[in-house]
Amino acid sequence: MTKEFFNQTLSNFTHNVASGDAIRHLADKGYTVPEIAGKLDFPTPVERIRKTVWEHYQNTGVIRMEKPDAMPHVQVHYEKVQGSYGKTSFRRVEEVVDAEPKEYLRIEFGKEKYKDKETFQRKLEGLDTKDREYVENLPWPLQPVYHVADERMKRIMEKWKGAD
Repeated sequence: MTKEFFNQTLSNFTHNVASGDAIRHLADKGYTVPEIAGKLDFPTPVERIRKTVWEHYQNTGVIRMEKPDAMPHVQVHYEKVQGSYGKTSFRRVEEVVDAEPKEYLRIEFGKEKYKDKETFQRKLEGLDTKDREYVENLPWPLQPVYHVADERMKRIMEKWKGAD
């Protein structure tokens, strides 16, 4: 095992213990990245919070990188299992996160941001403060993503399309 790998693994573990669960919990409650940063007891860089929220949204099916199909989203995690003689191993568990198909909206914020920064900023200014923070503080890729059509995203997209 290399020193860099060990340091990265230790950093990930420390982050998860210190603030990872809190970040995911607050993201589920609808907090934006700056709001989450203000609520954490352990100092965590904003970029790390963004990454954690983005990965959490992907793992829970809030954001999908490919066009969603009618199949339910399956989340994989590993459970620690101890045998009768004390041997510890891990068992892969697949859990259906959302059994009912959800409605998704196609989002291209990353592409729009880099294509025309002035228009992107003008559209951001038309959003409410919390909605603007939500859009600004997630690492939208240059490809289209699919976001669950919740109240927040419907409101954002309505104002976003109206700003054209």
